[in-house]
Amino acid sequence: MSDTVRIGWAQADITPQKPVLIAGQFHARLSEGVMDPITATVLALDSGESRAVLVSCDLVGVPDSFRDAICSRTKCGVAAQDVVLNATHTHTAPEVRLPDWSAGHTSCGPGLDLPAMPVQDCVDFMAARIAAAVDEAWSSRAPGRIAFGLGHAVVGRNRRWVDRAGRATMYGQTNTPEFSHIEGYEDHSVNVLATYTETGDLTGVVVNVACPSQVDEGMFVLSADYWHETRCELRRRLGEGLFVLAQCSAAGDQSPHPLFDKRAAERMLELSGRTEREAIANEIGNAVTETLRAVGPTASDSLVLRHHVEHLDVPLCALSEEDVRAALAEADSCEAQYEEEKRKLEARPELREQPRWYVPVTRAYRRMLWNRGVAQRYEQQQQEPTRPVQLHVIRLGNVAIATNPFEYYLDFGIHIKCRSEATQTFLVQLAGRGTYVPAERSTRGGGYGSIPASNPFGPAAGRAIAQRTVEIITALWE
Repeated sequence: MSDTVRIGWAQADITPQKPVLIAGQFHARLSEGVMDPITATVLALDSGESRAVLVSCDLVGVPDSFRDAICSRTKCGVAAQDVVLNATHTHTAPEVRLPDWSAGHTSCGPGLDLPAMPVQDCVDFMAARIAAAVDEAWSSRAPGRIAFGLGHAVVGRNRRWVDRAGRATMYGQTNTPEFSHIEGYEDHSVNVLATYTETGDLTGVVVNVACPSQVDEGMFVLSADYWHETRCELRRRLGEGLFVLAQCSAAGDQSPHPLFDKRAAERMLELSGRTEREAIANEIGNAVTETLRAVGPTASDSLVLRHHVEHLDVPLCALSEEDVRAALAEADSCEAQYEEEKRKLEARPELREQPRWYVPVTRAYRRMLWNRGVAQRYEQQQQEPTRPVQLHVIRLGNVAIATNPFEYYLDFGIHIKCRSEATQTFLVQLAGRGTYVPAERSTRGGGYGSIPASNPFGPAAGRAIAQRTVEIITALWE
């Protein structure tokens, strides 16, 4: 097997210039402008016998239909199974998920007509630009060198807390006598993979952190969130032509928002003169530059490249009749709210002239469908208790890159890292459409992200993915 890897990079601006639906909240959001570009970054790796094309997108998720739309448009001859897409999980990017109740997310349309680019048109626009970037990265590949290393930055924090009765809550007010503890732990690692020319010039970095890109998750404008500031900061330090490929490690229960020391954190931002996103960019910038100083001299032009991809059948979340009854009761309540909001709009058409008039009615509609999905999945699991998910595992020298398509809770990610044969393991969540896969302790506490309506897949699926990922890594190192 060849051990010389050729490297190619490209980046595409995939920002729509028309109003689009923004993904990431229950209520619909129409984009009212562009705060910063939505981008896709591509890294092509080719040893002659094995290849991998990594594509990072400033999106909330990358469903199979979006992946297929990209791969069907490429002209470079790279097989679809060699392309690995991941989302940074910014909550201020266009919706690219076509309606699918079984996905367990809130992408099933807004429930009424809104003046937005149709999702399919948005998919076609973005897919064409990303496919062109894949072709560009592949055609530009050339011999180079690769180094890797580990730094640390406080970016992601556990976003779930537990009260004295054992009930868990995502976010919420922790200043209460009922507060007991933060549910889980955190991963502050910053995994860095750097590429160089044969003469030693830095060309790009893969930066992997255990935190979704959602500082400003409720805005009505398009933005890459903190990854925009991070790219700008890294290019300021390391060169304007630097490619930056962002990856989110296992972080289904993580976010950039602290649950404690909030006032102290806000004070420090004021004193530093930075926004929260700029502070994160500075933290990541420090970690990356420190890591590169240490690992740059180790850059090698001779590395084993192996890429394994498979579909693993994993169990759907086991639902009970009581789960269905509770979800349908909530769905009925949401339906009543939805119908009431529609009556208001019909009786008073002038309400449509108010800013964001559609928020209440679309929130009720989507929550209704979200809960009804529990009953639909209950019927489905009687005939089809498992569903296939795609996993990629790449060996690049002593680095493992392992993907899953979910918002994968940190407990599972740490399990894989602890058992991995690789010197360093890059986990990549949201290499697919999304939905939470909670840990066992999280389902005991409940709360958003760990209840039946949130989870087409449960802890059993999380364990199956972790176990199989470890097995594949072990096989690639034998």
